[in-house]
Amino acid sequence: MTASQIVLTEHDEGIALVTMNRPDALNALSTAMRQALVRTFRQLAEDPTTEVVILTGAGRAFTAGLDLKELGGETDGGTAAGQSAEDTDLGAALADYPKPIIGAINGYAITGGFELALMCDILLCSTEARFADTHTRVGVVPGWGLSQRLPRLIGLPRAKELSLTGNFLSADRAYEWGMVNRVVAPEALLEEAHSLARDIVSTERTTRETMLRIMNDGWNSTLGEGLAIEHAASREHMQTRVTAEAVAARRAAIQDRGRKQ
Repeated sequence: MTASQIVLTEHDEGIALVTMNRPDALNALSTAMRQALVRTFRQLAEDPTTEVVILTGAGRAFTAGLDLKELGGETDGGTAAGQSAEDTDLGAALADYPKPIIGAINGYAITGGFELALMCDILLCSTEARFADTHTRVGVVPGWGLSQRLPRLIGLPRAKELSLTGNFLSADRAYEWGMVNRVVAPEALLEEAHSLARDIVSTERTTRETMLRIMNDGWNSTLGEGLAIEHAASREHMQTRVTAEAVAARRAAIQDRGRKQ
């Protein structure tokens, strides 16, 4: 599958639908997938015709997070020559994105996929959506903001429960906890997202983008310090604690646990 096929983009009157397209791998965020997403968001940021992005996944997952087969050394990530760490940094790419992002969470959003969902400005969920933070089960410290964003959205005790257990959070419970805006039937998800996007596009663009910027700046006035703390901890942990062998072993345990839930 080529880079252009891994991430699909459709344009319609100011709205860009971005679809992660590795359904057989639950849209796992391989190096190639992360590169394609970063490149896509950078291009859309520079595209004056794009006013709102809808981000979703193909198949039964939004994304299951980082590709653990790749991280465990079982598959090749397909890194393009000359690519730097910035070319796969989804946290930076979405944080810098100046236009609204609607996350249309169609299915599983796990660990890095949960983090990617939390980077969106507005979340709409299918009734099939399920969230889980399995960082503590994989043995990896988050690096895209989950430890700082999730407590601010649902409260610290609830965030601790999710992150320290790795248990699943249903779409309905996520709605009850104020993490998502609405929950709809699977077949209605993309139309609901497009309807919301059309409402956003109908507003005055300069004012809208200013409102988005000042809301985000206000949020980040304290969040930014937390993200820096998380980033430093994640980097140290990756350098000293994460090995391909350990990830491969934990991946098998996670798969077995998932089958039983």
